[in-house]
Amino acid sequence: MSACKRWTMFHVLIAGFGLFFLAACGKLVDVNVTVVDQKTALENQILGSYEELGNEMLLLASVRSVDEEGKLKSVQAVPPGKMKAIRAMQRQEFNRDDIQSFKQAGIAGEGNEGLLIFFEDDRTRQDEVFRKFATTLIAEENEDRLTLLERAIATSPSFKEDDLPRVKKIFASLNRDNAIKGDKIQREDGGWEVKP
Repeated sequence: MSACKRWTMFHVLIAGFGLFFLAACGKLVDVNVTVVDQKTALENQILGSYEELGNEMLLLASVRSVDEEGKLKSVQAVPPGKMKAIRAMQRQEFNRDDIQSFKQAGIAGEGNEGLLIFFEDDRTRQDEVFRKFATTLIAEENEDRLTLLERAIATSPSFKEDDLPRVKKIFASLNRDNAIKGDKIQREDGGWEVKP
């Protein structure tokens, strides 16, 4: 038997085993289609904007560019709007632990418009320095959130500037979902509860 015939028989044998395998396995591919409502699609769009900015933030923090002679290359300029959003994310990261401790202490809660709300307690009434620290960080967090929401609107073809109230509501919903046990969260109807 020639080499060519052996090669052809080998391919036929492999193809036969392949067909047998496919027949024995039954259905190999299942297609799952998930239908998302408009709110979920918008949430994903906002989260995508955050993810893109987070990647940009990491890139800016880690890039060092040197030419063949060992001299530092000039870095491509980042547009001002994007840089402002990246700086907001950096400050949020820096303040994250304090913000979470304020939430757990009950002096900050997730409002139904996507911003943090300050609550007085015995410590904030008696310790003016702590009160000022807490209110300053909460104000910074809210400023950073607004910057990021405005950036999401500016970079998305689905949103216009006057969509900010709607985007804030979507963001508030995400914040409620991501709140941890013990955080104060404001329902859409304006009432407050502690996340179980």
